[in-house]
Amino acid sequence: MSPTKARCGLFVVALAAMLVGSPAGAQNLDQGKPPAKLFAEGCASCHRSARGLAKGRFRLSLYLFLQKHYVSGSSSAWALSSYLESIDSAKRVAAKPASKGASRPSMRPPAPVPAR
Repeated sequence: MSPTKARCGLFVVALAAMLVGSPAGAQNLDQGKPPAKLFAEGCASCHRSARGLAKGRFRLSLYLFLQKHYVSGSSSAWALSSYLESIDSAKRVAAKPASKGASRPSMRPPAPVPAR
């Protein structure tokens, strides 16, 4: 093989390498999205509501499950698990009965108006 053909072949290989370029980097498509939007885009097709999904689960186990099966990054999994837990904890706080010393509204109708 002549040196001219060798240089031409090397030039063609170098040109092909430049055209191919570097491989594309992976992107986290969930990055920067609020947890409510993550739920709406990834979970709402199967789950009507976020309520009850974190019930009886530790946040860490929920995080690991979401990271492995549903979201594209660890930060998204943590944000979504925190969101689901906050939804359930807000529900529990609202459902707690009032303490015995606190006044509760009466469930009776008002007293009738006296006749004149």
